[in-house]
Amino acid sequence: MADILTPVLGESVSEATIAKWTKKPGDAVKKDEILVELETDKVSLEVAAPSDGTLTEILAGEGDTVTPGAVLGRIGAAGAAVASTPAAAPAASPAPAAAPAAAPAAAGAALLDVKTPVMGESVAEGAISRWAKKVGEAVKKDEILVEIETDKVAVEVASPADGVIAEIVAADGATVTPGQVIARIAAGASAGSVAAAPAAAPAPAAAPAAAPQKASEHLSPAVQRIVSETGLNTAGIAGTGKDGRITKGDALAALSTPAAVAVAPVAAAPSAPVAPREVGPREERVKMTRLRQTIARRLKESQNTAAQLTTFNEVDMSTVMGLRNAYKDVFEKRHGVKLGFMSFFAKAVVAALKDIPALNAEIEGTDIIYKNHYDLGVAVGTEKGLVVPVLRDVDDLSLAGIEKGIAALGKQARDGTLSLDQLQGGTFTITNGGIYGSLMSTPILNMPQVGILGMHAIKERPMVVNGQIVARPMMYLALSYDHRIVDGKEAVTFLVRVKEGLEDPQRFVLDV
Repeated sequence: MADILTPVLGESVSEATIAKWTKKPGDAVKKDEILVELETDKVSLEVAAPSDGTLTEILAGEGDTVTPGAVLGRIGAAGAAVASTPAAAPAASPAPAAAPAAAPAAAGAALLDVKTPVMGESVAEGAISRWAKKVGEAVKKDEILVEIETDKVAVEVASPADGVIAEIVAADGATVTPGQVIARIAAGASAGSVAAAPAAAPAPAAAPAAAPQKASEHLSPAVQRIVSETGLNTAGIAGTGKDGRITKGDALAALSTPAAVAVAPVAAAPSAPVAPREVGPREERVKMTRLRQTIARRLKESQNTAAQLTTFNEVDMSTVMGLRNAYKDVFEKRHGVKLGFMSFFAKAVVAALKDIPALNAEIEGTDIIYKNHYDLGVAVGTEKGLVVPVLRDVDDLSLAGIEKGIAALGKQARDGTLSLDQLQGGTFTITNGGIYGSLMSTPILNMPQVGILGMHAIKERPMVVNGQIVARPMMYLALSYDHRIVDGKEAVTFLVRVKEGLEDPQRFVLDV
């Protein structure tokens, strides 16, 4: 018998709440398979099975508060599955709509579970975006079955074997956690041997509606932290957790509503949620994707947190454009990538950051963390929204290396194959609205960074050069910065350094 213990939760974290069990008593488990998700006021943690066997007992149910070292459950020998499984079956039968109906599997076909993969550090859940297959359809091994959308990236789940979709457990829009079974495949079966199952009946809407009052009485540490930091009023939130408890996701979603934050400590009695307004005949209501919700939330958090200010300058792009036109063909032939403007801007930005280190830093409490590495975030617009992959150690890259890195990240962003590591850890961001025709903008900081450079469209404008009015290709530059640690003098000097580097790129060669 092996105990499943609550792990050490981290410095200054003394308790956690059971968010979800992925297994029930009687289920067989493998060593290192995710069994339970814990939610603290800082992060979500996954607890894995310490050994192969059968989950014989759950001692802490969903919603319970546990401390490090507490026993969550026990795993017995593999043979215990035979005794435990029949006992659990009658309890599940009264639930009329617990899961989508399954198609009867073909005789002799083994059922394989399709599970939600681990979606990366700090990603505790995702939403089923779209099933590419229906129950009864034949699938090939490694064929994409479903796309799961998290608040950072989209993850594709492939079929583990040839066969037929026998059951879809998690329908479109359902929230899933790593290790959760989302479908079952009849391995080796043919399309005609498995009948299609009827569509799953939607979960009754009345069940969660009765729980808000109860939910607000038992808040997990993560929800308590959000309430204490934002003043969120939980009275009108319909919890989606067990017994109607409010989850961290419910609290974050509620923050986007105008009336979510309590203005005064004494509030009026909670009123019934306001029904969405009726959509007109020439209107369409579409639910925001998780990525779009995350973008909206983080941009608003950035505005609410930082003392943001934007300063402008303009740069004459004549020299860079001349270099590009003169060497673009031989550059592409030599390096296998086109010579664009982004590599020049990246080099100019790194040189400026070395002169003005405050713009390559972040605030943590009352401390400033100066970063002696230069990992640039490059904003990329995709069909699903804006993502900012990070190009590492730009100061060590050549122009060709920068162009190759940016091209690869851009392709991955558009294909939806970026990993979480590629989206985290940037020290400064560059965004190019000029590719869409933007003449000027005030970009919003990508927290916790304290600076972001906006590039814009290149337009020929009359400029006075040596007393003569001449047409020059000019671009407006915009630097948004966090005035809490970056002074106006530093911001203006930074932009001047970027301007100097672009108007005289020989500085990159001479390192001056």
